[in-house]
Amino acid sequence: MSARETFTDRWMTAMSHAHRLLLKASRGQLGATLGPMKVVELHTIGRRSGKMRSAMLSAPIVEDGRYILIASKGGDDRDPFWFSNLVANPDVELTVGGVTLLMRARVADAEEKAALWPRVTAAYGGYSRYQEKTARDIPVVICEPR
Repeated sequence: MSARETFTDRWMTAMSHAHRLLLKASRGQLGATLGPMKVVELHTIGRRSGKMRSAMLSAPIVEDGRYILIASKGGDDRDPFWFSNLVANPDVELTVGGVTLLMRARVADAEEKAALWPRVTAAYGGYSRYQEKTARDIPVVICEPR
């Protein structure tokens, strides 16, 4: 792994921890949203370790009990760890506003992504810049109640 990749991974992990601490310290008053997007804590089972893992993410679309997540990793050429974990085990949990929801995650197919992507980038224009930055097709993840 390159020094840049190591830095990116550590930076993202640190930001996730800091965000979680901010939510806890403020009793959910600070950091519950990021612009117009809800912030969620995604809990996955590690594909190698079998241990519970969590990541703080934004959900650009929340409707009808579904949460849409974007596996952008800031435009990195690699998928985020959480994405690989949910592909291996799609039964996930989302904690939103202190409530934990049992969800099943799946990757949007090409038609679903085409329909969702304009709404995703309307919520946060950075996603389109992330897609331009990488040759990787950034996955859109749909989390639905199980």
